[in-house]
Amino acid sequence: MSEQNKAVVRRLIDEVMNAGHLDVLDDIYTPRLAAAAKAWITPFRASFPDVHMRIVTLVAEGDTVVGRFLCSGTQHGEWQGHPPTGQRFERVAEVYFFEVRDGKIASAWGLEDNLSRMTQLGHLDLDEAAAGNS
Repeated sequence: MSEQNKAVVRRLIDEVMNAGHLDVLDDIYTPRLAAAAKAWITPFRASFPDVHMRIVTLVAEGDTVVGRFLCSGTQHGEWQGHPPTGQRFERVAEVYFFEVRDGKIASAWGLEDNLSRMTQLGHLDLDEAAAGNS
């Protein structure tokens, strides 16, 4: 069962995040979560159409799959209220915990290094922030 659950997460990364096949979300998320997943993935992919996530590690135990990912992309659209910069972020670390029930993602919780992402995109100057000027 653990390998099957990891395969669901691999589909999320390969088919949805990397290839942009948002129609797959209905196949890999429970009906309750599919709409929520579309609500955040659709604008993210619109802002970063060349997004690429690399699976670093997937570990599964029972219904839980934990993934460590590295994410890269170029900002071509507004993201979190910030105008497009045309700049690229590289290798932003992400870790997610997925609960997979009956072959579908039933819950997800994660951490993303958005400080690194915002800095690389030019939306945050760490020197100014440290000096209290932002």
